[in-house]
Amino acid sequence: MRVSFPLRVLLTALGAWAAAQLCVWWKIPLPWMLGPLIATSLASMGGAPTASWGRARNAAQWTIGAALGLYFTPAVTALVASMWWVILLGIVWALWLGWLFGAWLYRVHAPRMPEVPAQQLRATCYFAGSIGAASEMTLLSERENARTELVASSHSLRLVIVTVVIPFALQWSGLHGSGEWGAARVVHGPGLALLALCTGLGAWLMLRLDRANPWFLGALLASMGLAMLGLDLSAVPQWMMNGAQLLIGVSLGVRFRRDFLRTAPRWLATVALGSLVLMALCALFAAAVAWATGLPWVTMVLGTAPGGIAEMAITAKVLQLGVPVVTALQVCRLMAVLLVVEPLYRRLYKPAVQAESSRLS
Repeated sequence: MRVSFPLRVLLTALGAWAAAQLCVWWKIPLPWMLGPLIATSLASMGGAPTASWGRARNAAQWTIGAALGLYFTPAVTALVASMWWVILLGIVWALWLGWLFGAWLYRVHAPRMPEVPAQQLRATCYFAGSIGAASEMTLLSERENARTELVASSHSLRLVIVTVVIPFALQWSGLHGSGEWGAARVVHGPGLALLALCTGLGAWLMLRLDRANPWFLGALLASMGLAMLGLDLSAVPQWMMNGAQLLIGVSLGVRFRRDFLRTAPRWLATVALGSLVLMALCALFAAAVAWATGLPWVTMVLGTAPGGIAEMAITAKVLQLGVPVVTALQVCRLMAVLLVVEPLYRRLYKPAVQAESSRLS
C-alpha cells in the first residue's frame, strides 16, 4: 500500500517524538535530537517509508539560529572582540583539521569503494571530515553530489562521541569554567513576534543573496545584531528548541538508505577512530591557547571541540562552564566554515576534475 507524503511525514514525526520521550526518560544526552535521529535512521535503513518536510527543516534551522544569536549580548560582544585572534586561529585550525580528516578518509576508503565515482567519494570525504554541524555539512555536500547518508552518518557519529565523552570527562574531572553572561531568559509574546520578524527578514536576505544554509545563517546574524544592540526582545521557548532539534534529527535520519548498511560498518569505524583523534588534538590545541591567553582550559575545550553549537552549548549549560563563551567560539567557527568550506572545496578539487575531463575529451 502506497502511503501519501503528508502521512509519512506525520508518522515519522510521531515516531521521532516517541523516541525523544524515551531518551528523556533514560536521561540520554540531547534527547530531542539524538532520539529522533537514531530512531528515524534505523527505520529508514529498515525500509520504513520515513519522510521529512523541507519547510519544517528550514523552520527548525531558523529557530536554532535565532536562539543562539541571543547570546551575543554587549558583554559577550566585547569579550569576543578582545579574543579576535583566538577566534581566527581556531577557524584556521578547524579548517585545516577538517581537510586533513577528509583527506585521510579518502585515502582509506578509495581503494575499498571502487563502485563510487572518485569525485563523488572525494566530496563525500571532504564534507564528512569538515568540522561543522551535521545538517549544514549535509546540505552543502548535497550540492556537490556527495553521498549525503555517509556525510550525515559521519557528523552524527562524531556528535554522539563528542557529546558523550566530553561531558562525562569534564564532570569526572571536576573542572569549572568562566562566569556566565546570560541571554534573554523570559519569553515575551510581542517581543518573540518581533524577533521572528527580524530573523525571518535575515533569512530572506540570505536567500536573496543565495548564501549557503540561509535559514540558519540569516536568523543567526539578525538575532546577533539585536543582541549586540542590547535589545532584549524575548527568549525562544524551550518547546520550540525541542521541536527544532527533533525536526533536524528527523531530516538527517531520513537520508539513510538500505544500501548504507553495506558500507556503514567500515566507514563508521574509521569515522569513530578519527573522531577520537580529533578530540585529542583539539584538547591539545585548547591547552595551548589557554596557556597563551590565560583563559580557562575547560571553556576552550568546549569552544574548540569538534561538535555542534547546540550540543556544546548545552554541555556548557549543564556543567556551568561558560555558555556564552563556548557559544561565541562555536558560532564564529561555524559561520566561517559555512562561508569558506564550499568555496575551498571547489578551489582545491574542481580544477583537477576539470583538467581530467579535458584530458579525456
